[in-house]
Amino acid sequence: MAKDWLRYDQMVEDALRGVVRRALTEAAVSGLPGDHHFYITFRTDHPLVRIPQHLKSQYPREMTIVLQHQFWGLEVTDDSFTVTLSFGGKHEALFIPYETIVSFADPSVKFALQFDSGDVEGDDDGDMDDGDLAEPILALEKPEAKPALPGVAKAESESAAASGTVVALDAFRKKH
Repeated sequence: MAKDWLRYDQMVEDALRGVVRRALTEAAVSGLPGDHHFYITFRTDHPLVRIPQHLKSQYPREMTIVLQHQFWGLEVTDDSFTVTLSFGGKHEALFIPYETIVSFADPSVKFALQFDSGDVEGDDDGDMDDGDLAEPILALEKPEAKPALPGVAKAESESAAASGTVVALDAFRKKH
C-alpha cells in the first residue's frame, strides 16, 4: 500500500472533531435549543483528561456524559472543553480534549459521529500500516416528530449511530 504522506484520514477526523467543537461552542453561547442534547464518550485514561479521581476509578477507560438540562460553565477552546456536571448531587469539573472523544451524538436529530479511539500511548513513529487507518463514522437521518429515546446514555448513542445512514470513510479510499 502506498504511504499516505498527507494523512487524509487524520485531516478528516480533525474536521469532524471541528463539528463537535462548533456544536459545543453554539451550546456555550446560546444554550441548547429545543430538544437538542449531546452524548459525548471520551477516553478517561488519556493523560490530558482531567476528571475527579473517583470518576476515573469508576470509569477507567471510557465515560459517556450527557449535556442536556443540568450543566454549568461550558467553556470551549480550540483543542478542548471544560464543563461542570452533577455526580451524586456534587458538582464536578471535567476537562476533555477533543482528541480523547470516542463518539458524539445528538439523538434529537439522529446525528452521531464515531472516532478512532486509538491507543493512549500510541505509535509515534509516523509510519502507517492498514491497522492505523482512522475510521471516523458519520450517522445522519431525518428526525422523526418525537424520537423514542432509550434510557441509557451509551445505548442511546450506539442506537443513534445504528439507526442512521452510516457512511464509513473507507468507502472512498482507493483500493490497491
